[in-house]
Amino acid sequence: MDNHGEYPKALADTLEARRTWLENTELVKLKEEFRSFHTAYLGLYNLFLKKGLIHEDPYKHEAKMGEIQIPETGAFVEAKRTEQLSIRLSNFDNQLDFLVNFYQFSVDFLTLDRIKKILGLVKYIDWVHLNTDSSSANTRAVTEFISQLKPGSDPLSITLINECLGDLKKATANILAILKEITEFQREDYKLAIRQNITAEMSLDQTTAVPQIRKKFAAAMPGKPFYPDLIEELVKEDYSTEGPALQEKVLNALQLPDSKPKAAKAPVSFKHIIVEGLMVIGSVAATLSEITLKFEENGNLLQNRRKSLWEKIRQILKEMLHKEPDPIIYEVEYLDSVKGVNVKEKINYNSFRDNMERRARSLTGITRSGWTKLEALQDEQLITLLEKNIREVQSLHKTLSALDDYFKLVIDQEDREKVRGIKPELATMKNAIIKANQKRHEYSAQKEEEEQLKRLGVSSDS
Repeated sequence: MDNHGEYPKALADTLEARRTWLENTELVKLKEEFRSFHTAYLGLYNLFLKKGLIHEDPYKHEAKMGEIQIPETGAFVEAKRTEQLSIRLSNFDNQLDFLVNFYQFSVDFLTLDRIKKILGLVKYIDWVHLNTDSSSANTRAVTEFISQLKPGSDPLSITLINECLGDLKKATANILAILKEITEFQREDYKLAIRQNITAEMSLDQTTAVPQIRKKFAAAMPGKPFYPDLIEELVKEDYSTEGPALQEKVLNALQLPDSKPKAAKAPVSFKHIIVEGLMVIGSVAATLSEITLKFEENGNLLQNRRKSLWEKIRQILKEMLHKEPDPIIYEVEYLDSVKGVNVKEKINYNSFRDNMERRARSLTGITRSGWTKLEALQDEQLITLLEKNIREVQSLHKTLSALDDYFKLVIDQEDREKVRGIKPELATMKNAIIKANQKRHEYSAQKEEEEQLKRLGVSSDS
């Protein structure tokens, strides 16, 4: 083919068809695979938190991101293992959340440099080859965590662990395959831009082409990175004796997959959006367990300070006679967001604690159900379940916040420093509520758009 006419035109036409295919099919798949990847990782991450293998990062929700950044990968000293892994795995979760919910999945946005960062994130932990002999410090640590999770775990937890690991392996393979396709497109698109902007009007030969292209590169393609390996490829394709064969190979590699007649598409499902919301709100279970432990300590501190000697003797006698203990009543105050006024409420703490423990078990049951089991339910069942759990977690958040203020206020000044605050846990709950609500609204918006298209007689998959 003629280097300055026929081949660039054929390449441009092939790339344009390839771009459309990537945008309409592969990039849609890529985002879905990252959703599956993040959901599976969250399942393991929350189990690590629940088992105390890592701690909640107090700065987790303060991170501001405008671009993907690979968390720390270097070795760490054993004494700081828990601290380092808590921060690293929390940062990894933040990066995945940013990628799934805020990143642009378009051909133009996913440049070679951005693909490199995404690859670094996908390979941050080697889910395909989890091994304690891995060269990656993070992979070794996660492998050890998983081996510590399984002994003593109930069958449902073991099933959840295995499902999460299976989903991570599968999603990793699918993501890498799609990123490879986008990378191949971007490499050829980059070389086409050089042909159109630099070499089209130049007379070059194989020995002098690279330095001459470099001279003109900055002025002709401002802001673009200079990739020597791709320039070398271009020169071989356009100025070597093997060029025609190489050009043919490139065009063949970029051809679209054979389009075979397909069966009618199944209706578009938005279930995954609701399931993501359920997984997010279900992650609150571990947080509620942590709060229960802290409040038990606060309650003991408060009750012991209040009791006179006679009251302590009376309690011992009740316990000896197997009588029911007196109810623990706390009078808290909170803002009624609807009426805009402060409201006082008496809380029977034992009843409240029992209710919170039931709620934690119920939320744990959601995450243990797994993606596949939840998607087997009807949309109406899923959205009802999501809305119910959001409301209940919101109610718990309101009461827990009021109790946190109550303990800090009523416990004597000399014991104030012993009070276990729950501000980080409240922030975690609030963030989960916000994210779950975002998923609920996203689902509603998608369904509404689908209904509008139906009313207009337009197919949503056309």
